[in-house]
Amino acid sequence: MNCVINLSRFYVCELDQLGDGEIVQITPPARPPIAVFRVDDQLYATDDTCTHGQALLSEGDVDDDFVVECPWHGGTFDIRTGEALSFPCVLPLKVYPVQLEDGKVYVDVLAGAVKAG
Repeated sequence: MNCVINLSRFYVCELDQLGDGEIVQITPPARPPIAVFRVDDQLYATDDTCTHGQALLSEGDVDDDFVVECPWHGGTFDIRTGEALSFPCVLPLKVYPVQLEDGKVYVDVLAGAVKAG
């Protein structure tokens, strides 16, 4: 019998534990931290570390326009695409697929990618 284990799918939380407009940080083994966002009942995930410095985006704020602001220098990113939107941030973030299954939130931590602009 062959057994397949999906090592890329990382459990985040129950959906009802993540309120609208909230951000949670996950730290998968041997991977950098990832920020998981719930905005307008949609789920998104990006690298948690700002590309401008070592600030954690999960400590910042996300708005209804799907924009997260870095808590250190105020640069912003689109959480849907990872695109850097305002200076001093110029490099994009990796974005990760998020799945919802039976009320549980999962992130595919191996499928993170910088989206072409």
